[in-house]
Amino acid sequence: MKEEVRIFFTALMFYTRIPCPKNIDHSPEYINKATRYFPLMGWIVGAISFFVFYLSLHLFDTNIAVLFSLITGVLVTGAFHEDGLADVFDGFGGGWTKAKILEIMKDSRVGAYGVIALIFLLGIKYFSLNDLMLKIDASNYLLIALLFISYHSLARFTAINIVFTSQYSREDETSKAKPIAKAHSYKEIIGAYFFGLFPLLILCFINWKFCIVLFPLFLLYYFSKRYFQKWIDGYTGDCLGAVEQLAECVILLTFLALWKFM
Repeated sequence: MKEEVRIFFTALMFYTRIPCPKNIDHSPEYINKATRYFPLMGWIVGAISFFVFYLSLHLFDTNIAVLFSLITGVLVTGAFHEDGLADVFDGFGGGWTKAKILEIMKDSRVGAYGVIALIFLLGIKYFSLNDLMLKIDASNYLLIALLFISYHSLARFTAINIVFTSQYSREDETSKAKPIAKAHSYKEIIGAYFFGLFPLLILCFINWKFCIVLFPLFLLYYFSKRYFQKWIDGYTGDCLGAVEQLAECVILLTFLALWKFM
């Protein structure tokens, strides 16, 4: 039990900016084990984002409340995944060989491809989440909370599946000094699947059509994995961040489209 608590706090420290006990460090062993709690971090980020949305809704309109909720998600994670998305678009947009792509992604500077990708990404997330919230009864806080939690947990679940089915790309095992999980056991797989899918399962009890979101997420996972494999023979931490952010967009757009048939 004590070790499990340490694994949880390792995940919390690595995937968020929430303060953790001082004895928690970036131990590769525990970072690998922390994979099981990656989607659980989505529960935490989603719950905090919903709480900010709920409070803001009592003071402002829905569009401002949604904006504050997105800002909260960025602050809680330290823009960890957004940074990965920008690096991936810069790397794959400006590089034509594995070595060049990895070199560009390792650069801490953000280029034109990354900036443009972030603008469109944040725009899609804002407008889709805002439209979705406008279509839901504002008093149905349970459903809204589940939507916030599920879109964060499912996005992380989609990204972590690449770790389970691919290999780490960097031969020198460096990625801008960012450690990344490169190994896993059945415990990591079971944990990730439970925490990733459980919020969606509850949504499916409300309306079974919510499960349809798994289909576009599978397509995103499958083609992302193939693309990364083709160009860099695997994945990096930035690749996982990019898939997580793209998955958030896919989930919100799918929920918004499904709402017309509910």
